Amino acid sequence: EKELRQKAIDILTLLNMAHLKDIFAIGLPYGLLKKIELARALITEPRLLILDEPAAGLNEQETEELAHIIQKLKKEKNMTILLIEHDMSFVMNMSDHVCAISFGKFLAYDIPEKIKKHPLVQEAYLGKDD
Repeated sequence: EKELRQKAIDILTLLNMAHLKDIFAIGLPYGLLKKIELARALITEPRLLILDEPAAGLNEQETEELAHIIQKLKKEKNMTILLIEHDMSFVMNMSDHVCAISFGKFLAYDIPEKIKKHPLVQEAYLGKDD
């Protein structure tokens, strides 16, 4: 139990939440609840972490903090992260590779710099020039 408690505190520290370790989650702000969800996933020490819309509903500051945490996980924990997200700036700033899909249709797979310039991706996300 002592080892598990320390492991939990280490994860909370990694997520900048150690100061909340003795507080019940009920009633906490939405952004903190999302980080608690992440902490719960991390306690299992996954090699692959799948995050489905992790930035949804977060404000700009919370989104920036989440991006920092994800980058930290990639580097410090040598963790592969599969990110499913609609916020393209969030995706482009933190991904090594991007698979662009529109309404279930595959558009492109490449590094962010090439995805930004891909004609099908531009059309799907920015619209066509008439």
